[in-house]
Amino acid sequence: MSTYRIQGATGEWEVVIGLEVHAQVTSNAKLFSGASTAFGAEPNSQVSLVDAAMPGMLPVPNRECIRQAVRTGMAIEAEINKYSRFDRKNYFYADLPQGYQISQLYHPIVGEGSLLIEQDEKTGIPEDKTIGIERIHVEQDAGKLMHDQHPTMSYVDLNRSGVALMEIVSKPDMRSPAEAGAYVRKLRSILRYVGSCDGNMEEGSMRADVNVSVRKPGDEFGTRTETKNVNSVRFVMQVIEYEANRQVDVLESGGSVDQETRLFDVATGTTRTMRSKEDAHDYRYFPDPDLLPLVLEDDFLEDCRASLPELPDAKRVRYETELGLTPYNARELTAEVETFARFETLLSAAADAIAKPETKIATQVANWALSVAPGVIKQVGDEADPSHATGERQAAILAMQDKSEISGSQAKEIFEIVLKTGREPDEIADTEGLKQVSDTGAIEAAIDEILANNQDKVEQYKGGKDKLFGFFVGQTMKAMQGKANPQVVNQILKDKLG
Repeated sequence: MSTYRIQGATGEWEVVIGLEVHAQVTSNAKLFSGASTAFGAEPNSQVSLVDAAMPGMLPVPNRECIRQAVRTGMAIEAEINKYSRFDRKNYFYADLPQGYQISQLYHPIVGEGSLLIEQDEKTGIPEDKTIGIERIHVEQDAGKLMHDQHPTMSYVDLNRSGVALMEIVSKPDMRSPAEAGAYVRKLRSILRYVGSCDGNMEEGSMRADVNVSVRKPGDEFGTRTETKNVNSVRFVMQVIEYEANRQVDVLESGGSVDQETRLFDVATGTTRTMRSKEDAHDYRYFPDPDLLPLVLEDDFLEDCRASLPELPDAKRVRYETELGLTPYNARELTAEVETFARFETLLSAAADAIAKPETKIATQVANWALSVAPGVIKQVGDEADPSHATGERQAAILAMQDKSEISGSQAKEIFEIVLKTGREPDEIADTEGLKQVSDTGAIEAAIDEILANNQDKVEQYKGGKDKLFGFFVGQTMKAMQGKANPQVVNQILKDKLG
């Protein structure tokens, strides 16, 4: 097992990582008001009186937001708390009109759970590892300050104020940037499978606060820093790399690490101090007097559980055991919602077109979906129209290939034309001359001529130079302009050279 270590002047250091992921709940309305949550609206166009903290306005919990949080907890096999309560977290920011945030400190809606990150040597995960999740609580988001609109003033956009967030708090179980990156990717995948968050980190609907500390292996945890609002997997890993090395430098120079909140500078790849880190008592938490405790009924919980889809780990195991896919293909196909959806649509269409059980063609379809089709799409570039690449058209190409009517290279050529034009694969194969020749008479005639013109090589082959068989195959394919069925070519050559 390989271990991530930072080599300092005084020996090796270990990094300890915990993540607090803020995921915007998929809902048409905010957590405590009916205002819209649509992304990209004009500033301050989606603000209710509740969001603006007008006097006398009372919050009312959005049932769908609670439902999505419970479903997320169930997806990570966490404890669901039938009783939970909202608290006020008091602090002042210009983009938080109330002067407090409604959150859950003492009684979160979801308790302990876990998440599995899979072994992947390429990304630096030497073996499967379970990362503990401490809790998921529901809270409202703040607004947004805009500092670059005017040379002397800042503006406030309250569209995000009151949007429902799930804060998913991991345990400090990660020990490398690679593990943290794998954790965020897997968590994002689960959220998107469940449909509780769209996982769009670029739009801010999923972001992470990165907690980092260092210690000598085996020692007690060191003092941690928290880097706020990191909005990509790559940046999460960069924060850990930079912050861990910074802390080692501080400690080895005789200093001490301050417990503080930091910001990540994307341009420089560095972190900088934002403010000293507050403890819970600094926020003066107390139960929100305007909100009754949440008490979840059994029927509600059963409905949440029944609504869950097949999740990534279960789907990956099924692909390996029932469809016979390799662990790599199974992992790649289940990593993202769109990927498995395209694969399963294509697999169903291919089974109909080829008239074979899915288990017999799954590997062929997986290789096409993961390697061949993306390669052709990339090659065609802007000329490709994704709407042309229907499951039925791709299945028709695979069916012709299964019958040995076309070769692998011809399949790619046909798919390229499909992407550009939307024409049907069978018609393309017929009119563009992209079918393999299986006419034994034509192939035999070409082989006879090749053997007659290369009698010296025929004698050498019969004398024991078996590698010359490839020469005869190549010459035949050249004579047939690459359209001869390779299986037929091989069989005829074996018969004639036997």
